[in-house]
Amino acid sequence: MELLTYLLIGAVAGFAAGLFGVGGGLIVVPVLYVVFMRAGYDEAVTMHLALGTSLATIIITSISSMLAHNKNHAVLWPVVGRLTPGLILGSFGGTAIADALSGQKLQLVISIFTLFVGISMFRSSRTKISVQHRQSINSHWHWFAGAIIGIASALFGIGGGSLTVPYLNRCGLAMPQAVGSSAACGLPVAITGALGFMFFGAHEQTHIAHTIGYIHIYAFVGISVMSFITARQGAKVAHWLSPVMLKKSFACLLLCMSMYFLSKALPL
Repeated sequence: MELLTYLLIGAVAGFAAGLFGVGGGLIVVPVLYVVFMRAGYDEAVTMHLALGTSLATIIITSISSMLAHNKNHAVLWPVVGRLTPGLILGSFGGTAIADALSGQKLQLVISIFTLFVGISMFRSSRTKISVQHRQSINSHWHWFAGAIIGIASALFGIGGGSLTVPYLNRCGLAMPQAVGSSAACGLPVAITGALGFMFFGAHEQTHIAHTIGYIHIYAFVGISVMSFITARQGAKVAHWLSPVMLKKSFACLLLCMSMYFLSKALPL
C-alpha cells in the first residue's frame, strides 16, 4: 500500500512537472508531509524529510520534462547556462537554512511564498505582452536571480519553476520557452539540493528506516518511476494550452498549496 501511494504521488507530480515546469515539488512536498505524518515519523524532521525527498525526485522528473520540452525546441540552453552557477550555490545555501529552521517555520515560509507567486502569476495572466515589446534578457542579472531561485527552491523542495517561469517570462521569453527552460534549470537545483539535504540530514539522529539524511529511499524510487513517465505527457499538454490558460492553471495550483501550508502552520 505504501509503494502504491508513492507511485500515485509520482504520477500526479510528474504530470504537473511537465505541464508547469515546476519539478513536481509543489505536489510532492505537501503529500509526502501527510504520508510521513501518518506513518508516525517525528514531526521535528517530517517537513525536512519531505523537502529532501522531493528534491531527490525532481532530479528524475526534471530530466524527463527537460527532454520532452527540448524536443519541442522550448529549452533555451544559453539562458539555462547563465543561471546555473547561481542556482547551484543558492540551492546548497538554501539547504543549510532549511536545516536550521523548524518544520512549522518552514511551512509558514512556504505558504507565504506560494501565495505571493500565485497571485502575481494570476494577475500577470491578464496582461498580454506583445513580441515587439518584450524585454531583452539582461545576462548580468542571471547569476543573482539564479542564487535567489536556488535558495528558495531548496527551502521549498521545488525545482524552482515558481520563480524561474515568471522571471524568464518577464525577461521576454514566451510562456512555452519559459516553462521549458525552467524544467532544465530544475536539474542543477535538484542535484545540489538533494546532496545538501543528505549532508545536513546525516548529522541528525532521525532513527527512520530507509533514509539517507533527509531523503526517504522508498519514496524517492516510487515517485521517480512514475514521474519520469507522466512528465512527458504533461509537457505535451503544455504545448496544447494557450499561454493565458497555462498561467491561470499554474497560479491556481500555487494558491491551493499556499492555503494548505498556511492551515498547517497557523492552526485555528
